[in-house]
Amino acid sequence: MSNDNLISVEHLYRRYAGLVAVKDVSFELQRGEVLGFLGPNGAGKTTTMQIITGNLAPTSGRILINGLDLLDRPRQAKGEIGYLPEQPPLYRELTVDEYLRFCARLNRLRRDTITAAVDRAKQRCGLEQVGRRLINNLSKGYQQRVGIAQAIIHSPAVVVLDEPTVGLDPIQIREIRELIRELGEEHGVILSTHILPEVQMTCDRVQIINRGQLVFSDHVDNLDRRMQSSSLILGLQQPPAQHILEALPGINDVQALDNHRFRLLHAAETNPAGAIAQQAVEQGWGLFELTPEHKTLEQIFVEITSSEQSDTEIEAA
Repeated sequence: MSNDNLISVEHLYRRYAGLVAVKDVSFELQRGEVLGFLGPNGAGKTTTMQIITGNLAPTSGRILINGLDLLDRPRQAKGEIGYLPEQPPLYRELTVDEYLRFCARLNRLRRDTITAAVDRAKQRCGLEQVGRRLINNLSKGYQQRVGIAQAIIHSPAVVVLDEPTVGLDPIQIREIRELIRELGEEHGVILSTHILPEVQMTCDRVQIINRGQLVFSDHVDNLDRRMQSSSLILGLQQPPAQHILEALPGINDVQALDNHRFRLLHAAETNPAGAIAQQAVEQGWGLFELTPEHKTLEQIFVEITSSEQSDTEIEAA
């Protein structure tokens, strides 16, 4: 196995009585990669995260963490993981320094390395100025930073972050996103989030789980290409009959909207806007709008999970 392959999940299942919460999930995480893990509520996302971090046993399947089998060598494998749950495990009556020293001991760091480890975690998370402050007196953004610092105190190969920006203000969210990108340069990072723009801004690759199965896995660049325009909004003061618009080169379908406006559907790899504008001018249609429509990540997410749900319902019928 390559030293850059930090997580390998093979045919993972988790069953609860008659319910299959995770079904045949397989994926890998490379060093230097930030993986966005998405899914609607109840899709199996949290269950998968709990299994990967060793907090829940799988029914079947294999999980390798930096080459270590999580089931055969749990103590060593868990030592390669840093985990920030959605609710950071903070002792608010402690100072930042006290808490991080405690976390270092929990991770079995040698006594003579603890001070250096704490200083490094504080430096990476921007906590140098608050080491002596009580955690309870810090803002939520700084408390999240402390949570991330405890996850990386032992320099793990893999960092798993569950909803790290929930409840933060826009400035704090930007700071945490920058920190996640920096962590991705040295570690492998799994980011579980409901905030879809966060995936575009932070992650290299995206996975979507629905009904316990992975239904999408691709690089963010390819996801961005899926968001490219595949339709145009056309506004004409003197529109022709709809069948004339349907006959325009490159147009697959036309949907009539209000106020002499139409949605023109075309293949994603084509751009018929120039030819349409020329035709509108030559025919005197009175062009007043020609706007490409771009899919949002939210639309793609809904399409993927909705189509998967429909397929499942058809199979069960």
